[in-house]
Amino acid sequence: MWSKGILLILSGVLVAYYVYSPIPYDIEERWKLMVTDSFFRSLSNLAEISELLGLKHYMGVMMFLTVAEEVVPASDDNVKVTDALFYDVPVVVYQPKRKPNGELNRAVIFIHGGGWCLGSARMGPYDLLSRRTAKELNAVVVSVDYRLAPVYHFPVQFEDVYNVVKYIVQDHVLRQYSVDVNRIAVSGDSAGGNLAAAVVQQLQEDPEIQVDLKAQVLLYPALQALDMNTPSYQQNEYMPILPKTLMVRFWSEYFTSDVSLFHAMMSNSHNSLESAHLLKFVNWSIFLPEIFRLKYNYTMPSCKSSDPSETISSITDPRASPLLVDDVKLQVLPKAYILTCEYDVLRDDGIMYATRLRRAGVQVTLEHFKDGFHGAMMLITWPTSFDVGHRMVNSYIKWLDNNL
Repeated sequence: MWSKGILLILSGVLVAYYVYSPIPYDIEERWKLMVTDSFFRSLSNLAEISELLGLKHYMGVMMFLTVAEEVVPASDDNVKVTDALFYDVPVVVYQPKRKPNGELNRAVIFIHGGGWCLGSARMGPYDLLSRRTAKELNAVVVSVDYRLAPVYHFPVQFEDVYNVVKYIVQDHVLRQYSVDVNRIAVSGDSAGGNLAAAVVQQLQEDPEIQVDLKAQVLLYPALQALDMNTPSYQQNEYMPILPKTLMVRFWSEYFTSDVSLFHAMMSNSHNSLESAHLLKFVNWSIFLPEIFRLKYNYTMPSCKSSDPSETISSITDPRASPLLVDDVKLQVLPKAYILTCEYDVLRDDGIMYATRLRRAGVQVTLEHFKDGFHGAMMLITWPTSFDVGHRMVNSYIKWLDNNL
């Protein structure tokens, strides 16, 4: 009798542990987020145990999120969907069936998130977003399936996306899909936002590219790997969906399989003398408005030793950390839409980039969701979908429609 009672109590405690998490009161539908987070935490714990026992790499287990969400993109009454290879990179192309009254189509190149380790263009949420964009904007959408870490490290992911964009802006490809060369945008969420920002920057320096993109659309993007102690990283260290430990794990896996980088980034001690001069570009005490600094005081990350390794050169590469480019290079960039969420470790990356772009003279729309959290847009197909996620999608579509 006693043993059954103890077992019941332990079961209740275990369920409470996995379901309950401290959710800010500003977030509506808090219990939905608790339930959703319990699934994410359970999978993460399983991944940690699997890796500890040598059964499967952490990201290999976390790929369940991708596999479980995968669909077979199919054409419907409004959108023609096809698989293709652009410079050997798999893409899914969404073409509107409605003819644009003799005009050429707008185009959106979309790059999925997932910390450079997870995700796919064929996941239900991305398929839905691309399909809706194609239908409502009468635009061609190219959703990119770049190679993933930890099998492939930086700069492979960047190069895959860059090659897709270079392929699309060729004259014969533009003609094939009836795309207006003056109405092309690059967009992405999270790690995809990182890749989108980096690609847009690098295109400006490519002598082979004579096309000027119309817009860059960055949805809660990750934009710098130098300071893991911004106010948003501190405020949202244990926030559901994307806690600091997971985001740092994504960053470290993007660069290397050496776990020492993860531990160094967690303690914000990964910078070297070689990266010290770049910290001015991510100084949140300068580029972050007062309202987002809250109670936190700026402390420059330590740069104690010299480390000319390949890993450090990758971290400081603007193709990996777009916030590190000089202001002169920002001045020539296309107008931007940047979406940020209050409860997101990456919040300050997007806000700092908006500040720097504006100071460089770039037209920027910063859409900040005070009740938003990371990944809300990609939960729109879940049973526990959130109103804020749908509002984000609506804002994204509306901005594109008005600016592309």
